[in-house]
Amino acid sequence: MDLALYLLAAALIVGGVAGAVLPVLPGIPMIFGGIWLAAAVDEYQHLGWGWLVAIGIIGAVGVALDFVSASLGAKKIGATPRALWGAGVGTTVGMFFGIPGLIIGPFAGAVAGELSSGKSILRSAHVGVSTWVGMLVGMLAKVVISFLMLGMAGVALLLA
Repeated sequence: MDLALYLLAAALIVGGVAGAVLPVLPGIPMIFGGIWLAAAVDEYQHLGWGWLVAIGIIGAVGVALDFVSASLGAKKIGATPRALWGAGVGTTVGMFFGIPGLIIGPFAGAVAGELSSGKSILRSAHVGVSTWVGMLVGMLAKVVISFLMLGMAGVALLLA
């Protein structure tokens, strides 16, 4: 039974690493779930609660960054509050339409929000592009945080 649970933990971790790049999979929660499952099967002998809490906090920061990265990209260039709300709404709605929705949703939401504030189409498009840049930076941060979580688990296993 332990072998099956370790294989499930490994599958969660591998799927989570893929999810760090593919926006369809919840990468960071999958990685954390795999690490936690492996620790539980080992009865927390090599990876204790302190390490799991630290890894969980890092993971929570990564998930939060993933949700706000598009809005932060728009905010960086001085987008209006409506554009920030639009980017957030576009990201949320886009999640239901897979990868195309996650690409188009934040951009369209930021552009619509900026246009509703009376800004020009050129300015609105600039805000939309900045939203995309924010998303890319967020994806990079998510990949880094995913590997940081795995590295922390690896260090904990080496020290035990």
